[in-house]
Amino acid sequence: MIEVKDLHKSFGEAHILKGISTVFEKGKTSLVIGQSGSGKTVFLKCLLGLFHPEKGTISYDGKIYANLSDDEKRDLRAEMGMVFQGSALFDSMTIAENVMFPLRMFTKQSKSEMQDRVDFVLNRVNLFEAHNKMPSEASGGMQKRVAIARAIVNNPKYLFCDEPNSGLDPKTAIVIDNLIQEITDEYNITTIINSHDMNSVMEIGEKIVFLKDGHKAWEGSNQTIFKTDNEAVTDFVYSSELFKKVRQMYLEERQ
Repeated sequence: MIEVKDLHKSFGEAHILKGISTVFEKGKTSLVIGQSGSGKTVFLKCLLGLFHPEKGTISYDGKIYANLSDDEKRDLRAEMGMVFQGSALFDSMTIAENVMFPLRMFTKQSKSEMQDRVDFVLNRVNLFEAHNKMPSEASGGMQKRVAIARAIVNNPKYLFCDEPNSGLDPKTAIVIDNLIQEITDEYNITTIINSHDMNSVMEIGEKIVFLKDGHKAWEGSNQTIFKTDNEAVTDFVYSSELFKKVRQMYLEERQ
């Protein structure tokens, strides 16, 4: 579980995060949504420990990050997995070497132990025979699955994903969404996803935090987002004609 209390972050005179408080539960996929400039990326980087807030606390299973020693922070980072927007694979490494990289950084496992773990996670994301391929030989969807395999290779407690469906076709995006949710359920991970993809929100948004101008403007789930009368949320969600129609169908069913 990750608990955020009254989080503030500024850069110079620009106040980016303005008192955000929320809780991300273990075993759930939580999505952070909002327009560009809402503070999503800064919020995620604060959760990762890359930015240090001026006010407020972030607790990981009861441990306040700011109170940890340098060694404890390093141990915590080893419990975090990250899926970057562009996959961020090393072009000069094979897929297996990319996935093994966190094991080399954070563990003292033998080469055979690391290889066994790499085999396991690549099999888990359905890349049975991709070990020796280079990233340039993999499709966008395959690269995302490699990124997920690398993110979970250390058996993390916390999984962070930044726009994991960026650049993917709708069918592949659904595959990635389902894979992230399955892994979250299987390993009881606290998963937080930055997204602008409303299909992801509706598919896997067990918890949704909506940011606007650095504030938490709303939170709920994919089961309650259609019910809200929050104008900022409805303006964001129903900016597409498709979701306007879905909203209208929902309202008609209630009458």
